[in-house]
Amino acid sequence: MWRCGVSSLKPNCYFHCKRNYLSLSKSNLTKHPITKYSNYSSLTMTTITESDVGILCFISNLPGFRGILKQRYSDFIVNEVDTEGNVVHLTSLDAPPEAFQEGETKISDQLNKNYASEIEKFRSLACEIDVDQLEAFINQITSGSEEDISPIVLSPDSDKSHRTAMHNFFKENLRFLVTDTVDGPDSSSKCIRVRLNSGNKNKGRNSNKRKRGDRPYDSRGSSHWPAHLGNFLRFHLFKENKDTQEALGLIGKMLGIQPRSFGFAGTKDKRSVSTQRVTVFKQYASRLAALNDRLIGIKVGDFCYVKDDLLLGQLLGNRFTIVLRGVVADSEDTIQASAESLGRHGFINYFGLQRFGSGSIPTHHIGATLLRGEWKAAASTILDPREGERNIISKAREYYKQTGDIDGTLKQLPRHLVAERAMLQCLKKSPGNYLQALKAIPRTLRMMYVHSYQSYLWNHAASVRVQKYGSSEVVLGDLVYSKGDDAEKTEVVPPEHEDNSLEDAYDCGQLDEISGKDLPLEKNNLVKVITASDISTGNYNIEDVVLPMTGSRIIYPMNEVADVYRDMAKKDGISLTGSVHNIKEFSIISMTGSYRRVFQKPIDFRWDLLSYTDGNLALSETDIDKIAKTKPVNPVKEENPTNGTEGEEPFNHLEQLESFEDEKKFSTDDNEVEVSREAEPPQVHSPPDLNSLEPQKALKLAFTLPASCYATMAIRELLKTSTSVAFHKTLNQ
Repeated sequence: MWRCGVSSLKPNCYFHCKRNYLSLSKSNLTKHPITKYSNYSSLTMTTITESDVGILCFISNLPGFRGILKQRYSDFIVNEVDTEGNVVHLTSLDAPPEAFQEGETKISDQLNKNYASEIEKFRSLACEIDVDQLEAFINQITSGSEEDISPIVLSPDSDKSHRTAMHNFFKENLRFLVTDTVDGPDSSSKCIRVRLNSGNKNKGRNSNKRKRGDRPYDSRGSSHWPAHLGNFLRFHLFKENKDTQEALGLIGKMLGIQPRSFGFAGTKDKRSVSTQRVTVFKQYASRLAALNDRLIGIKVGDFCYVKDDLLLGQLLGNRFTIVLRGVVADSEDTIQASAESLGRHGFINYFGLQRFGSGSIPTHHIGATLLRGEWKAAASTILDPREGERNIISKAREYYKQTGDIDGTLKQLPRHLVAERAMLQCLKKSPGNYLQALKAIPRTLRMMYVHSYQSYLWNHAASVRVQKYGSSEVVLGDLVYSKGDDAEKTEVVPPEHEDNSLEDAYDCGQLDEISGKDLPLEKNNLVKVITASDISTGNYNIEDVVLPMTGSRIIYPMNEVADVYRDMAKKDGISLTGSVHNIKEFSIISMTGSYRRVFQKPIDFRWDLLSYTDGNLALSETDIDKIAKTKPVNPVKEENPTNGTEGEEPFNHLEQLESFEDEKKFSTDDNEVEVSREAEPPQVHSPPDLNSLEPQKALKLAFTLPASCYATMAIRELLKTSTSVAFHKTLNQ
């Protein structure tokens, strides 16, 4: 049984930072000579740690405990939350009836049947008013009326189980209709809304973003496309141990279409089981549904035709279901106190380790080199040998360093090393032109380096904010998003990167455990500095506090936190107010800047402590497991499905997530893109110990986070240990 994330503990005013944080205080930042890191290409550091990138503090001073993250892929389940607040699930693998007709037909032809029996079934669930309303709605659809068909809203219903039965009725009997839940006339009731499953009229927060060119989609879509269907097929993509790009690449190859035909709102973590929305240009649902028997680790379903494709950032966040295995603590009270503290107080909203790359050369080091205009050093850093890579990659890098033979290197270099291959191909045409070679890297990928450095500064600033002022209340000089009358008198920061192109997003693999792309939102953000008057009136609380991502049009806090940005940048030989070169995309002053909340609470937080004896059995139900209960399917993986504790009506996240739509995201580029992706560590299966079948503990968590927040940072607050893959692999040994 899930336990809600509330606590009877007193409000926690404590914070805890790692001991080596003192080296980042103002006095220590400036006592060392300023050094330029032009020798980054010769660094031989191991994989970065959290402290290397400013992840230093915790909100609570509660003791941590042992727990293994991602022992199985199904221990980390990610379900996208769409722009209406609905959690995206795979519920059906079947194509809708209309998808099998490839000639142009009217809706009335597709729905040319008598629905009297379905209406009678509905009568057993609903009142006469709703029955009459539904019957009139179906008649309007089947009449072939050219008028817009508006949704209907059924009578208020405060019984959640009854609403679930109603939703299931439509799924099983009237598949051309879709339902969702909306607020009723009073706070205790909800209403079911019914609409035609024929498109998504909500264009979302990025509807004004520039589209992809004059011929944006693969021309090999069906040539005789029915006029009544939207140009895009939207479907739910379920994948296991595959990143979004990889999965869509496989599907595209099977369909014979190019990657640019697909649209999606954000990438999901590879080492997980995830479900998200995808659109594809002019493809029939029957074609995609037929792939399910051939796809390995991937399933597609829940098809419908829509007018518009999905764009990066068109989501509110993600719903996470996470299992921490092998939990060892002083007592269950320790686990309970930590879980309840996380639900009540949240975590520091750090950029996670994924933001800084998985290789031995952190992406923020390369970013600093670019900001200083050291083009040759930056190119060498990307191309030179580095520690910890697979032998085939190490040999290719070493071969190029020793011989300079570009053709020979390209033959050896794996194709997924997009940045390296693009640079080498450019250097072959223009030897010695390192700036041009850097610009040959797809924009999404090359901008990652600069944004990674900005995230590096932000993390350190957040740690200083917690160290200096705690995590319980706002203080003089803090920055907050303005409320009420204050909004008319404060700084406006427009969206970042208005000229951003989305095309390059298809050119590189991406690893992203966060909610999606760091896209700018269309709303302007209003930010102000906290004054003594604000503190006395109590209009603002700790959840309102933000810190800037460096840029030309942001303001800094009016307290000691501001010194962190300037001192650390100065130490790295970087100016935040000028540029030593005129290449705009590698210059902080050419970027507008943005803001990010310092503290984040998990939304609809639930947790439970479980016992298990077989480490190879799943402790969470995936969407495929739920489908298999009602209809046999070819499993994504040979894994015994278990009876999960979920299955309740999806939580409506819209109201709580809307408050985060004022959050400034910094770019369309995830810094989770791996510049030099190494071999994914294999999934760890725990062989049953025949000599010891004693039960082990597992902590199961479920929560929602807004876009750009890292679930691993929430887990870090809970365990008080590193969230790196390498660390959690050691716990299995």
